[in-house]
Amino acid sequence: MPKVIRINEKDNVAVALSPVPAGETVSAGSISVTALEDIPQGHKIALFDIAAGENVIKYGFPIGHALCEAKAGSWMHTHNVKTNLEGEIEYRYEPDVPVLEKEAPAQFSGFLRKDGRAAIRNEIWIIPTVGCVNGICQTLARENADLAAGSVDGIYAFSHPFGCSQTGADHAQTRKLLGALVNHPNAGAVLVVSLGCENLTHEQFLAELGDFDPERVRFMTCQEVGDEFETGRQLLKECAAFAGQFERQMLLADKLVIGMKCGGSDGLSGITANPAVGAFSDMLCAQGGTTILTEVPEMFGAEGMLMNRCVNEEVFGKAEHMLNGFKHYFISHNEVVYDNPSPGNKQGGITTLEDKSCGCVQKGGSAPIMDVLGYADQVKTPGLNMLYGPGNDLVSATALTAAGCHMVLFTTGRGTPFGAPAPTVKIATNSALYNKKTGWMDFNAGTIAEGEPIPETAKRLFDLVLEVAGGKKTCSEKHGYREISIFKDGVVL
Repeated sequence: MPKVIRINEKDNVAVALSPVPAGETVSAGSISVTALEDIPQGHKIALFDIAAGENVIKYGFPIGHALCEAKAGSWMHTHNVKTNLEGEIEYRYEPDVPVLEKEAPAQFSGFLRKDGRAAIRNEIWIIPTVGCVNGICQTLARENADLAAGSVDGIYAFSHPFGCSQTGADHAQTRKLLGALVNHPNAGAVLVVSLGCENLTHEQFLAELGDFDPERVRFMTCQEVGDEFETGRQLLKECAAFAGQFERQMLLADKLVIGMKCGGSDGLSGITANPAVGAFSDMLCAQGGTTILTEVPEMFGAEGMLMNRCVNEEVFGKAEHMLNGFKHYFISHNEVVYDNPSPGNKQGGITTLEDKSCGCVQKGGSAPIMDVLGYADQVKTPGLNMLYGPGNDLVSATALTAAGCHMVLFTTGRGTPFGAPAPTVKIATNSALYNKKTGWMDFNAGTIAEGEPIPETAKRLFDLVLEVAGGKKTCSEKHGYREISIFKDGVVL
């Protein structure tokens, strides 16, 4: 098995698949180089002499430039490589839209909702409209767990600190996000809990929901009832009776909507797990299903891998607006657009934001980009979509859920235990992590670094997705890890 990999023939660096000690000679295809210093796993080694100011090329794209001359065999990392990124840029649409060969969709055992959407869980969700009632919602979920019987998978409350003391866009964003969660298909029934004096009023929330089934969605305003726990239990009984009508049945995979996210990335993320997810995405899209890619700041520097795949100029314009809009968000707060990667990313071998981004967008595979969604917009177009959201794990995983994702595929090289409201499948980029954190990780993509072809790994992942869609619990579900986090920008009153 090779110890290093040259990802693209244009690259002037290779990535260590396992640690390379100083003095060892390694080969990347026809190129051999002797390590001048220790190269940790996931880190980069120069394949050629690189001049000061010359671009460092990985994935076939510049990921920064050399700060000083580096001889072949040098360790290329934060000490001698700097980002090329600056602010907003003007993009040109030069379409190169791929065509996926259509495939007959697989099947999974799921729930069919009255509106024709599929679901992979049949849960009762308790949604607080304001943080003041978080404790009540958590108590209701805990003390009424006995109502989850038959086809009802469980009762879950999603705490958050907002819904009051917010103005303008933040207030609207909270309202929109919570409304999208109420409408999520994995929730067979929903109890919306308000306090009664918050600025996210009951009337506003009804307007946000639009048309909804009053049998499926129940409401309780705590200041208006005598005993919120007694009233809440009665409403949850009604929710359980409604949700209990649904049973699993065989459905086509073209109804699946799968979110794609990475966090705690390392130098193998863009070589193993992310390309495996990208190949999975292509498979599902070819079958008529839907995937969603987010983490806009982790597209910066990798736009060339995405933009020209937009299916038409309108979608390209939405993508351009999303990317430059997020850069403006950074700049308006006097922050640089490249203040990433995190310390853990750097320790794992990621040097610059371009390095991180080029690995991150591998999750998008090669499918055409069919649409671009705003924050808390719900997906409408099958195929690969892009979603406005930050890199933060919990905020973006919540946004993916709100967009309608039945499940989130989460790749990681460092490991993380959290779970979104939708089942969250943790995919290890390396076998050491998978074997160490058996209570966190659901799937091992580190086998790619050990010689397994990416298509085989993607097929294994596809099979796991169908199992999870059919009711298999993820590690985070087994532990009860389910959280939301709402994106905010403005003041708190």
